[in-house]
Amino acid sequence: FLLCQNNNGDNMIKKRLYFMILIVISLFIYIIYGLYNTMIINHDYYVKKLDELTINTIKSTSTPRGRIYDRNYNLLVDNIGVKTIYYKKQKGTTNKEIIEAIRMISNNITLDYENISNDILINYYRFINKEFNKNITEKDLESINKKEAYIYYLMNKGYYYDENIIKTYASEEEYAYVGSNIDKLKGFNIKLEWERKYLYGDTFKVILGSISSSSSGIPLELKDHYLSKGYSLNDKVGVSFLEYQYEDILKGEKAIYKLNDDNSYSLVKEGRRGNDIVLTIDIHLQQEIEKILEEEVLYAKLYDYNTSLYDGSSVIITEPTTGEILAFASKYLLYNNGNYITYDNSPSLLTNPVTPGSMIKGASISTGYKEGVIDIGSRYLDECIKILNTPRKCSWTSGIGVVNDVEALAISSNVYQYKVAMDVAGGNYYYNGPLIINNNAFQKYRNMFSQYGLGVKTNIDLPIESLGERGTKEDAGLLLDLAIGQYDTYTPIQLSSYISTIASNGNRYKLHFLKEIRESSNNDNIGILKEKIGPVLLNKVDLDDKYINRIREGFKRVMYQTGYGYMGYLNDTAGKTGTAESFKDTDNDGYIDKETISKGFVGYYPSENPKFSMVVLSPNVKYSEKSDYISSVNYKISRRVSNKMFEFLK
Repeated sequence: FLLCQNNNGDNMIKKRLYFMILIVISLFIYIIYGLYNTMIINHDYYVKKLDELTINTIKSTSTPRGRIYDRNYNLLVDNIGVKTIYYKKQKGTTNKEIIEAIRMISNNITLDYENISNDILINYYRFINKEFNKNITEKDLESINKKEAYIYYLMNKGYYYDENIIKTYASEEEYAYVGSNIDKLKGFNIKLEWERKYLYGDTFKVILGSISSSSSGIPLELKDHYLSKGYSLNDKVGVSFLEYQYEDILKGEKAIYKLNDDNSYSLVKEGRRGNDIVLTIDIHLQQEIEKILEEEVLYAKLYDYNTSLYDGSSVIITEPTTGEILAFASKYLLYNNGNYITYDNSPSLLTNPVTPGSMIKGASISTGYKEGVIDIGSRYLDECIKILNTPRKCSWTSGIGVVNDVEALAISSNVYQYKVAMDVAGGNYYYNGPLIINNNAFQKYRNMFSQYGLGVKTNIDLPIESLGERGTKEDAGLLLDLAIGQYDTYTPIQLSSYISTIASNGNRYKLHFLKEIRESSNNDNIGILKEKIGPVLLNKVDLDDKYINRIREGFKRVMYQTGYGYMGYLNDTAGKTGTAESFKDTDNDGYIDKETISKGFVGYYPSENPKFSMVVLSPNVKYSEKSDYISSVNYKISRRVSNKMFEFLK
């Protein structure tokens, strides 16, 4: 029995041993096959892979961005190549070699270095003399070559091993000299940097936006934003307005180079220009409107009465049923060396709120319809309102009499809006008595206003936009002020959204500048269409169509009364004027110190199926305690712009 047991044990050991030997042999076969596959069969493939892993490659720091076109495919922004000399520190370069390279290049390029600081001279003195603890004297500094010191300063700006710009717009001779002496100049090199070229000069330039420079790279305030997207600190990026908004589309694909032992580059992968964008703007219309603004603003300031605090006007033109912006201009005045000059203040259309006055009565009367306190044809007696312990509130003229809803819009009756507001708030009004209201009326008005784009962001495709200013107090008199546009303030772009919503039958479309995205082309022709931007409906005003039509009818009637002539040669127009009591901080101390009058106009053409809507604003157009005269600059701008639109629509 024991013998049988021992034999069985030996057999099991032998089986395990054979199994282990089989595994070892299999592993050796697998390893031998792997070596054979790597060294013989796929030798070239793995050599290439090894090169890819060990090759010292870099990406270019500048690549052409996408072009920007207007709606008619006129090229607005292109790229130009700029011959650039730069320095990138090489590993293993000695101080002696660096000094020799500085002296070589200083003799062969021109630089403006006369106003360099003593700190720059001191740093260079210590570098070339290795005197880090010595007190450096004026005589020591006089021995320093200023040009060399300035070059050394440029070489060491920014981050270690960055490409530091020594000179942009280098001459052909300078560019050729550096290019042919790369091996001797130890880190100095040349490249073609790409910068933006604006084919229409300063027209619309601010909103087109800007990009960072090669020397500054990504601005500090945008560092986290761009680094999170994989950018390098010295990348050229969009930093404002449309260049920033559409960075992901406009940025190019960087070329990849192999860094050779002699510090020269060999192309590994070609770069690619960014995609192009087509804007909704008509650049020729934009030019004409900017010209009108410049002329009328300057004339009103120099030759009109009571315009001492007036400093500019603005215009926005849109397609109401698409949200496309056709023109976007604001010209303000600057006093410089005894003369007034105009400058582009178009960002204010997004951020600077204005007191709208009667322009917003279309949204105001909508609240009365919505809350059921008025209906089509509802009538009120236009008479001065007097609340206890407050001044009288009247319409702009006396003796208007009984008016209905359309007539109230046509003649701009303040009292009609006052009485609607009191009914919305459940007020029990009698002359010179206290007026107790339900304060939820403020929210009812603001809810309705927001449906027209007033007091809320329009979501325009630009990186900045403000909400305007909302009053914080809630008493009866202020509710009445809110109803006639004398309490909350709104930005010009919000007013554009408002009038476009009325023009498009209560449909509020997103306002936007981007019309198309195009692939980049290899020539001067525009590329293939990638995406077309269609209308985006943000909301429909929560109001029965019959009431929207009633407001539109009132706005048509305006053009035969208070708005007569505002739209020039155009017939069958609709709109609303606005005259507002406004205020200005003239000494910039944060406190309002002057009462002024502001003027505005919103309108569209034609009254059915409108082709465009417009906003024209002239804040602080009147300041005088002695005269009632108000400059007609807003009227003249509105009329001229409308006539120009008449020409463009032919």
